[in-house]
Amino acid sequence: MASLPPTLDFAKTEEEICAKWGAEDTFKKQDSLSLERGDKEYTFYDGPPFATGLPHYGHILAGTIKDVVTRYACQTGHHVSRRAGWDCHGLPVEYEIDQKLNITHRDQVLEMGVDKYNETCRGIVTRYT
Repeated sequence: MASLPPTLDFAKTEEEICAKWGAEDTFKKQDSLSLERGDKEYTFYDGPPFATGLPHYGHILAGTIKDVVTRYACQTGHHVSRRAGWDCHGLPVEYEIDQKLNITHRDQVLEMGVDKYNETCRGIVTRYT
């Protein structure tokens, strides 16, 4: 077994690993191998990370949990397509739009038109990304 160096530079090691993964296209290879094997699809839609505000520590925790879940699915024989931005918890976005447009009742949304309301909500989702 190789001995560890007297000091470890975790940041440098992470950069080296990320560079290696980038050079070897590790995630694309993982995808192609799982498709070749016919692995069962595991669908996980991840929303825009900062739909209603600037990033904070809660985003780090949620991102870590999501990463662990998808990696576990890969390790247990599933094909995982990673797509960011396909799902977003609507309530904080809707609340912000309601405040902006002074909407206080469902009838106002119906009068405006659900399609137009949804379009307005979608318009702010990528503001902080």
